[in-house]
Amino acid sequence: MSSLLIEMDCQVHSPRLLEPVRIAGHTFYEIPCLQVQLSSGPHRGRGEAAGVFYLQDDPARMPAQLEAVRGALREGLGRDALRLGMPAGGARNALDCALWELEARRTGRPIWQLAGLNPPRPLRTVFTLSAHEPAEMAARALRGLHGQAQALKLKLTGNTDVDIERLRAVRRVRPEVWMGVDANQGYTPASIEALLPVLVDCRVRLLEQPFARGHEQDMAQVDFPLPTAADESCLDLMELETLPGRFDLVNIKLDKCGGLTEALMMARRARQLGLQVMVGNMGGSSLAAAPAFLLGQLCDVVDLDGPTVLAQDCSPGVRYEGGLVHCPSEVWG
Repeated sequence: MSSLLIEMDCQVHSPRLLEPVRIAGHTFYEIPCLQVQLSSGPHRGRGEAAGVFYLQDDPARMPAQLEAVRGALREGLGRDALRLGMPAGGARNALDCALWELEARRTGRPIWQLAGLNPPRPLRTVFTLSAHEPAEMAARALRGLHGQAQALKLKLTGNTDVDIERLRAVRRVRPEVWMGVDANQGYTPASIEALLPVLVDCRVRLLEQPFARGHEQDMAQVDFPLPTAADESCLDLMELETLPGRFDLVNIKLDKCGGLTEALMMARRARQLGLQVMVGNMGGSSLAAAPAFLLGQLCDVVDLDGPTVLAQDCSPGVRYEGGLVHCPSEVWG
C-alpha cells in the first residue's frame, strides 16, 4: 500500500439481538461491536469486530488500543506491519479488514484477487440453534432460515441428559440435515462419555470444543468416534501448531486471530498440518461476516449466520437463500 495519508475513525455500537443467545456458561443479550473507517483521499476502508468475550476483549476498550497506531497509520501503516506490531484481537481485526478494503478501493482490484483467491462463490453455512428446551429447539429447526438450512449446529450446555434430548429432538424432525454440535467448553472427559454414543446415533458430523481452553491434553483421554474442532483452544497462527494429534479441524475466527491477513495464513498452514478448516465469527453485522466469507472460500465447514441473530443488519448485507450465504461485492471489498 502506498504512503498516502490515512485517517481513522472508530465507533462502538451495540446492535440489538432478535432474542437472547444462550451457550454453555453464557447468555448474550447484545453483541457490542467496534466499527473502524479509514480514509485516504477519496478512498474508504471499513472493518468491524466484536472481540473475544472469554478473553475480556471488549469493544469499549478497542478505540484506545487503536490510538496507539494512529500515528503509524498516517504514515502508511500496512497489514504486515500491523500484524507484527499489534496483539491479535478485535481491534486489530477491525483495522486489518479496513486496510484490506482501503487497498481494494485504491487499486481498483477486489479483495479476493488481492488475497490470491478464486472469485468467491456462495457457501453452505451452518445455522446455529441456541440452547433451549429440546422441544423448542426442534420447533426452531423447522422455522425460517433454520427450516431451509442444509446444515445445523446445536449449542450444548454440558448438562448431559438435556443435551442428549436436544440432539434426539432435532434429529427426529430434521433427519436429512448435516448436524454439528458446539459444546463451548462445557464437558470433561468423564461427563462426555454418555454423550458420545448419542452423537453417533444421531449422525453428528462434528464436535466443536468439548473441553475448556487450557485442558487440550484431555483430548487424548477420550476415543472420539467423530471429528473434533478446536475453537477456544486455538486463537492464532502460533497456537495452530499445537493442534495436530489433538483435533481434526480448526475454527478460525477473525476476531481471535486479529484479522483476515492472519486468518488466511492460518487456513493455508492448517492444510500443511493435515487439519481441516472451519470459519466462524464472534457476532456482528454483515460488515464482520463479509471478510470471513472470503476466508470461507478455503474452508471445509462454514459458520457465518451471525447477522441473522440481529434485529437489523447493515445495508447492503449478506443474503441467505436455500441454506447458502451469498456476499455481494458491494457489502465489503
